[in-house]
Amino acid sequence: MVSKGVKYMLLSTFIFAVMNVLIKYVPNIPAIEIILFRSIVSFLMSGIALKSQKVPLFGNNKKILLFRGLAGALALMMFFTTLQETPLASAVTLMFLGPIFTAILGMWIVKEKVAWVQWIFFGLSFAGILMIKGFDARVSPEMALLGVGAAFFSGIAYNMIRKLKTSEHPLVIIFYFPLVTLPIVGIYSAFHWVWPVGIEWVVLLAIGVLTQLAQYFMTKSYQSEELSKVANLNFIGIIYALGFGYVLFEETFNLLTYLGMTLVMIGVVLNVVYKQRKQKVV
Repeated sequence: MVSKGVKYMLLSTFIFAVMNVLIKYVPNIPAIEIILFRSIVSFLMSGIALKSQKVPLFGNNKKILLFRGLAGALALMMFFTTLQETPLASAVTLMFLGPIFTAILGMWIVKEKVAWVQWIFFGLSFAGILMIKGFDARVSPEMALLGVGAAFFSGIAYNMIRKLKTSEHPLVIIFYFPLVTLPIVGIYSAFHWVWPVGIEWVVLLAIGVLTQLAQYFMTKSYQSEELSKVANLNFIGIIYALGFGYVLFEETFNLLTYLGMTLVMIGVVLNVVYKQRKQKVV
C-alpha cells in the first residue's frame, strides 16, 4: 500500500503542476502582478494560521528571514516570467536546477562539502540546459538566463531555510515570503497594472490557493515520511509538465531537446540519490 507521506507528496506535486498550467492561462496579466495576487492569498492564509496557533509572526532571526524572503521573491518573479514566455516543460526543467545550486551554494552558506563525483552530476545537468537552449528556438537566451537565475535564487532561499531550521517555526518562514514580496511586486504593479477580466480573477485566486495547498501537503509529506523516500517524487513534475504542455498547449519538442531535459533530470536525481545514500552511511 502507498504510505501517507508518498500520497501527500504526489498530491503536492500534482497541485504545483496545475498551478503552473494556470499561469499560462493568464498571458495578458504580467508575471509580477500574478505574484502579487499569489502573495496576498499566501499572506492572509499564513497569517491566520500563525495567529490561530499563537505563534509570533516575525520570528527570531529577522535578518536571515528577510534574506530568504528576498531570494524567494526574485526566484518566483523569474520563474513565472519563463512560464509565460517559454514552453511549460522547458520552464519547469530549468527550475529543476534548484537542487544543484542548493548544493553548490551550500559549500559557502552552510559549509556543506561537495564530493568530486557530484560535479559530474552538475555538469550533466548544465549540459542538458545548453541542449535545451541550443535546440529549442522558443527558448531565447534571455529566457534561458531567467530560468537559470530562478533556480539560482531558489538555491539561496533553500540554504536560508536550512540555516533557520532550528530557530524558526515553518509557518514563520512561509509567512516571510509574501511579507517581503508584497512591497516589491506591489510597487511595480502600481505602475504596470493590468485589470483582470472575467475568469482571470478566478484563475488568479486559484493560483494563490493552490500554491498554499501544495506547500501544505509537501510539508505534511516531509513530516510523515523519511526524506529519502519522498524527495525524488518531486521530479514527477517534469512528467506532468510534458503531459499538460502536449495536451493543453500542443507543445512538442525535437529529440535533442527531450535529450537535454533527460540530462538535466539525470544529473539532479543522481545528486539527490548520492546525498541520501551518503547520509544513510553516516
